[in-house]
Amino acid sequence: MADYTVTEAGFGADLGAEKFLDIKTPNLPKTPDVVVIVATLRALKMHGGVAKSDLAKENIEALKDGFANLKRHIENIRKFGVPAVVAINEFVSDTESEIATLKALCADIDVPVELASVWAKGAEGGLALAETVVKVIDEDKADYQRLYSDQDSIEEKIQKIVTQIYGGQSVNYTAKAKNQLKQFSQFGWDKMPICMAKTQYSFSDNQSLLGAPVDFDMTIREFIPKTGAGFIVALTGDVMTMPGLPKQPAALNMDVAEDGTAIGLF
Repeated sequence: MADYTVTEAGFGADLGAEKFLDIKTPNLPKTPDVVVIVATLRALKMHGGVAKSDLAKENIEALKDGFANLKRHIENIRKFGVPAVVAINEFVSDTESEIATLKALCADIDVPVELASVWAKGAEGGLALAETVVKVIDEDKADYQRLYSDQDSIEEKIQKIVTQIYGGQSVNYTAKAKNQLKQFSQFGWDKMPICMAKTQYSFSDNQSLLGAPVDFDMTIREFIPKTGAGFIVALTGDVMTMPGLPKQPAALNMDVAEDGTAIGLF
């Protein structure tokens, strides 16, 4: 019904995009032509070792260090045979030097990048990104390929995700998870795709392990079969599947002044 259809896969290309490409895409009549990876300078500086309280301050070196995280996301998308475009979600604290640095880092690995200023400029702030996405679709044809096949065992599917997407080296299973693997195989559920439940803050199952960690072990503590939806949820580490609020929700800082002016929205 449209020339272009855009869908949001969920935060973390190692989570949302992987699930979209491995679980949803095989059931769609159309494969993706391009993946837009949304990045912020604040997040990259955090992955470069900057404390959350200092993310608004310019820090070029931390940005360069944190780029390793974004680089892995880009490389992961390319493993699926789909071209990537980086969208820099602009914040008011971003500096021209930081933006220029990130653009240069992206150019070094030959990935298109555009500043997305839609928060400040509305649709006009997204025109450059939209035009670049259309250009990539026209000039860099996708050749989608799935990371694993339905015939792979649950362990094989998880091993491929952990080693090829996350950068880990091995997977450990609790006694409960091992028993479930045997049961699921008997039921024929082992042919379903895997939906990993993992922290969004790290490639590993340890949210404090930032950047682009390698050679770590990941623990699967339990499986939850979603037979109606057609996939198996693998719970890693101590992750919670309930959505949560930060310790200081933004709503606590919001109010309306006597003259009707909104306070604390951004």
